[in-house]
Amino acid sequence: MISRKSRKSWFSTPTYQLVPKRQGFRFKGLILATAALVGMISVWDIFTQPPQPSTMPTLNTPALPKSIDLLANQDWSHVAGVQVKSDGSLGITPLRRAIVSLDGNSYQPNPPVAINAPHLEVSGEFRITAALADTGENVKIQFYGAVPVIYDEWRTQPPSIQLSISENQLAVMIWDGSDSSPSEEHTFKVSMNRSAKLEMENSTGSLTLKLDGRLVGFLSDHEVFSGGQVWFGFDGSREWTLHQLRAEAQGDGKLRLVSPPSMEASQVETGSLRGLAAKQPRSLAIGTALSFNALFADESYRTLALGQFSMLTTENELKPQFIHPQPDIYSFAEADSLIGTGLANGMKVHGHTLVFGEANPKWMRDSPPTQLRQIMVDHIKTVVGHYKGKISSWDVVNEPLADNKSGDTTSPDLRQHIWYRAMGEQYIDIAFKTAREADPNAKLYINDWGLEADGDRWDSLLALVARLKQRGVPIDGIGFQAHVYKDGDHIDPATLRRHIKTLANLGLASRISEIDVHGENQQVQASQYSGVLQVCLAEPTCTAFSTWGIADKYGSTTEIGSYPLELGDDLLWDSTLQPKPAYRALQNILRPK
Repeated sequence: MISRKSRKSWFSTPTYQLVPKRQGFRFKGLILATAALVGMISVWDIFTQPPQPSTMPTLNTPALPKSIDLLANQDWSHVAGVQVKSDGSLGITPLRRAIVSLDGNSYQPNPPVAINAPHLEVSGEFRITAALADTGENVKIQFYGAVPVIYDEWRTQPPSIQLSISENQLAVMIWDGSDSSPSEEHTFKVSMNRSAKLEMENSTGSLTLKLDGRLVGFLSDHEVFSGGQVWFGFDGSREWTLHQLRAEAQGDGKLRLVSPPSMEASQVETGSLRGLAAKQPRSLAIGTALSFNALFADESYRTLALGQFSMLTTENELKPQFIHPQPDIYSFAEADSLIGTGLANGMKVHGHTLVFGEANPKWMRDSPPTQLRQIMVDHIKTVVGHYKGKISSWDVVNEPLADNKSGDTTSPDLRQHIWYRAMGEQYIDIAFKTAREADPNAKLYINDWGLEADGDRWDSLLALVARLKQRGVPIDGIGFQAHVYKDGDHIDPATLRRHIKTLANLGLASRISEIDVHGENQQVQASQYSGVLQVCLAEPTCTAFSTWGIADKYGSTTEIGSYPLELGDDLLWDSTLQPKPAYRALQNILRPK
């Protein structure tokens, strides 16, 4: 994905820390309890009357259960960082994931959310009880009122409540969905052993927290659950165990357990992009970059993803900061679910990305240069080997070309990131050779932006390819990202076609890998999309036409750090998942003449 330096950065959004901040609390005073037998007085801090109630939706389903065991007979095995034990409890391996900013100087926490696992629909009052073990250090449980969206380089903070438990404190952070920072946070002094029972009760606009049956305090619920849903997330500082997770309706409250959705499309429509492309004289994959969270949480998005496209690109799940968050941890669960869904629906899978100057976890960026070659080789072997025979093509190296021509004759216009600084241009050779050894049948690509036009970037790419071919590097093709971000941008179909032909003469395939087009003028947008598709159809070495997302609701050109969200307009479906003229234009190109 191209680095959009003109977009507002979120690095001003702080990485949050647990610090006392007694906003929104009122002390009634001290209630004294006299222990007559031992002659002692104990003092408890408690908080006064709960805030006003929030409006909750009503569930009309009859005969709903009053109590739900969320672990018994439920499948949690596909959740990142979770291992289901023989007794049905969940072993939690904290991933401590974070999304790195574009400049690499700040990190936004990205804890896992159990999206492809059971969640709750709720109405009215309810209580959730969690029994924990091995809690010697920081244990985190988060209750989400909505699923977060990851917009390529940043993650929204939906309404949620995070409880962090350690030996002597319970830290609470509450987000109301209006900002990346918590709207309220507080730290309570507690005393606990290596196991604990945590209770959170939502009632008339307030939260009541208890630990091992003892009252901890009251907080405003900030309408976190006003949407009628509860999703779960688990993280921490060291491994711990969740023995019980139970929800109980209180008073007139209602609960319903929601299992993960079926991930198979009922039928591919003949008028879909996928269905129409299948009728073409030669096979052309029609692909898109898929959002894992949206795929499992949004039925309308899922219908489009599985029904319209014959290839998926992993938008985020294979980037190192997601799949290799710690030196000794590979987290395959989310990528496995995404890729498995694609394969089950007859889709090819394109892996994005193995080596990139961005999207690397902090531990990787901070490693000594002398260790980076082995880190890169081990990472490629492990990830490509895990998906051998499942992923048909890879972006082995993403965006190797420098953003601007340097003028330095000792540097052949390549980005000066951690891999280049450690190994020079040879990092590309090593990456491709390692990927080829790990899966000899997968097609291996360089992926970059700005290659559709003549100029320095195109010249630099051709020079790089010539050097790689001369050294026997096993490269199979080039990905044209084909981003059109603003009015001044434009892809000339004739130039693009000439470039694809040039690569074909060098023995390389091409793919349109990430096309999205600024949509202020929808007719111009439609013309750009359809013109590029026509070129790809006309050139036999163009193997795929893939968009960088499906709908503006989840598009990567959403303004970073914007609350409320400032959505982009670059994709084929709008923010309500309705088709645009660009979609109709692609249909028309693909229809048999």
